Amino acid sequence: MAKAYLIILVSLAICILSSLNFAYGAASDQNKFTVVGLVYCDTCRVEFQTSISEPISGATVKLECRNRTSEKITFQSPEITTDARGNYKIEVTGDYEDSDCDVTLVKSPRADCNDPTEAWRKARVELTALDGVTGQFRFANNLGFKKKEALPGCKKVLTDMGYYELKDELGSEAV
Repeated sequence: MAKAYLIILVSLAICILSSLNFAYGAASDQNKFTVVGLVYCDTCRVEFQTSISEPISGATVKLECRNRTSEKITFQSPEITTDARGNYKIEVTGDYEDSDCDVTLVKSPRADCNDPTEAWRKARVELTALDGVTGQFRFANNLGFKKKEALPGCKKVLTDMGYYELKDELGSEAV
């Protein structure tokens, strides 16, 4: 009988300690985030991605958080360079519930594609565990630089997308 009580007591202690570890261990991980995104070349100069947009390897981005009230910088990452597929990853520690955090384009290595798009010059990300979003990863909208001149195939791509009815306006020239 005493052996059964001892087993129950040890099991109860293990359960309590495990739940404490789960609660406090999870809390410490709540303030670690990984911001991921992509930088692309807008080959059609339309300020959104198309099937002929190209990822930019070696583009530079940075993450900056500013307090909404005081406008003071609360976090600033070093400049991050994209990989061969145009992807970047920024590690962040801390909770920035009272800040607006933006990933911003810094520069493009491509001379033919280095004009930042107005619409996608920066991407806002939420870096708090208190907003109902769970998990460590935060996905920023894709950021783009525009090519100096649109590629010749853009009219067909945009027509196929149904972006505009170029066939009615331009006739056979659109295809």
